[in-house]
Amino acid sequence: MAQDSSSEQSASWAAAYFANDSTLPFHAPAFDKISEDAYLPAFETSMAIHMGEIEAIKNNPEAPTFENTIVALETSGDMLTRVARVFFALTGSNTTDTLDAINTEISPKLTAHGDAITLDPVLFARVKAVYDARETLGLEGEDLTLLENTYDGMVQAGALLTDAEREQVKEINSKLSTLTTEFGQAARSAMSDNPVFFDSRDDLAGLSDADIQSAADLAAENGQPGKFAIALQNTTQQPLLPTMENRAAREKLFKASYHRADGQMDVDTRMLIAQIATLRAEKAALFGKPDWATYAMWNRMAEKPKTALDFMEQMVPALAATQRREAEMLNEAIAADGGDYEVKPWDWYRYANKIKAERYDLDEDAVMEYFVLDKVLEDGVFFMAEKLYGLTFQRRTDLPVYHPDVWTYTVFDRDGSELGLFYFDPFQRASKRGGAWMSNFVSQSHLSGNKPVIYNVLNIPKAPEGETQLVSFDWVNTTFHEFGHALHGFFADQKFESLSGTATARDFVEYPSQVHEMWATWPSVLSNYAKHYETGETIPDEMIAKIEEAAKFNQGYDFGEVVEAALLDMKWSALSPEEAAAIDMPEKVDAFERKALEELGLEIGLVPPRYRSTYFNHIFSSPSGYSAGYYSYLWTEMLDRDSRKWFIENGGMTRENGDHYRATVLSRGGTMDYFDMFENFAGRAPDVGPMLAARGLTSGEEAVDSEVSDGALPADKVD
Repeated sequence: MAQDSSSEQSASWAAAYFANDSTLPFHAPAFDKISEDAYLPAFETSMAIHMGEIEAIKNNPEAPTFENTIVALETSGDMLTRVARVFFALTGSNTTDTLDAINTEISPKLTAHGDAITLDPVLFARVKAVYDARETLGLEGEDLTLLENTYDGMVQAGALLTDAEREQVKEINSKLSTLTTEFGQAARSAMSDNPVFFDSRDDLAGLSDADIQSAADLAAENGQPGKFAIALQNTTQQPLLPTMENRAAREKLFKASYHRADGQMDVDTRMLIAQIATLRAEKAALFGKPDWATYAMWNRMAEKPKTALDFMEQMVPALAATQRREAEMLNEAIAADGGDYEVKPWDWYRYANKIKAERYDLDEDAVMEYFVLDKVLEDGVFFMAEKLYGLTFQRRTDLPVYHPDVWTYTVFDRDGSELGLFYFDPFQRASKRGGAWMSNFVSQSHLSGNKPVIYNVLNIPKAPEGETQLVSFDWVNTTFHEFGHALHGFFADQKFESLSGTATARDFVEYPSQVHEMWATWPSVLSNYAKHYETGETIPDEMIAKIEEAAKFNQGYDFGEVVEAALLDMKWSALSPEEAAAIDMPEKVDAFERKALEELGLEIGLVPPRYRSTYFNHIFSSPSGYSAGYYSYLWTEMLDRDSRKWFIENGGMTRENGDHYRATVLSRGGTMDYFDMFENFAGRAPDVGPMLAARGLTSGEEAVDSEVSDGALPADKVD
């Protein structure tokens, strides 16, 4: 089809802009100059250029070498990378109908483009020739890792399959790309386009005046003035439930969240899930693997599904007992409050918080008054980074951003040199998917000379205009967590971009971010940022002690919902092609989820998973993503809690400790074995005990003190 003149101009402009690095500082994107209609021609142009680069590698008359084949592959596709990073940042953080339509069109094309490269037999022959000669090439360090990763990645993509099998893989990949994109868009729509409406102010009794006003404003924005609306957040539980006094209103909000995409409302993702699960199982079978989990975990720290399952399932007895014990406590609290019902999920946090408040004398609203967002970031997170690593930060307003709420900072290293650029996008909005995340606009590489340009995205409910932006302690933790990811990217010290920073195994990448949460309550950090928004008083030590002690309470739910989600993910990932194909109706998706959860032995009627299958973006909104990998949050918590123990035993927040952690973990990227990396830091294999102790699950017979090594968890880890 011939392009009209305007399309040709757009394509020409897009090629001109994305063909080279941005001229802004650190090659930051020029958001003010990139129009939405530029992305599609930019993708098409950059894919054509990339394919030309691949053809040049394939047709090189010289014998394959590390430089002319492996490094040439590594450095190809720069323009496509620039386009994709900006585009997918926007579809996650500030999307529009136009961007969604482009995403739907371009995703299968990108998948086909990738397959055309990784499954090209001529290209693979050159890669294999270098790989087969690796012992004679004198390669070491990153060079050897890059060679092995390139070869292993192409084998994992299907390079050793027959021609017919490779064609089947391409077809499956294309379908998965389309289906998972559709799932992600539907799940976001189910959340952002379906606020829960209430008729009267009485329905929202217990909420603050600011929350009620926000609900009134949201209802008016959605064409129902005079009513009240609460926007759904991405998890099953909703943050306003604990303060809502009206039980019927609590139930309405919870059930709207729980059923948001299962056909009981406007969105139904169940058949998308069934098709995705079937295609994944079929793809795994082509590689001779029994299920998707076995196929997908080939480069993980845990390596095998059984390792991850043993790790999680051995927590279940203690966790189930905790859930039952806590439910009894909540039922007693309900009776004492005059209620004649037993606890349900929409009641759980309301009464858990009451018990917590009574037991620990902790008022969550009073705690929030000490956490002002800009101080949390600049006087808390940045202060931590200065004390541990010697970093400093300078706010800047001269760079274009993709939304007015985005803040930018130049990051300076311990020697005063520029380390990179940081974007902070804190607030919830309808155009943003749920959750919180970190990614790069530009990744570090000594080969290219690029320094990192990194962004953090959160979903903090925005305060009404003119009011101080307070945040919950959960969001404080999340801010420290996401900046831990950012530090992993900023401290990257790799020659090759594909090994740089957070380019690590899925069950390792969450570890550095989690360990940085410990500094949120470190005394010297707290005293610097936790100031009352009206009086300026530093948060009292006794309040922090209560927060930390109370953190061990309610683990039946807090820990249980994550364990359930992780095990549910593994159940979907353990299906054979025949088992997956049998789930061929929406009702069978419901039945599979219910049976999978019931088999866990946990109290799922009281504690649903953090995400139901129908809105489990982590595992169903991309061709791979966190599928067969949601356990990673638990696995890396083990590494995190053991690392916190190391820091405490070695003097806590010191530059010496920060520099050691930077040298052994944060700067290593994906260049070495992850167990070796941890041992270089801690001097020993990781120990699961500190995690269970932190969760309050290691009393009496449940105590553990053994180590995890070589990707295997001893069968007697937990009684």
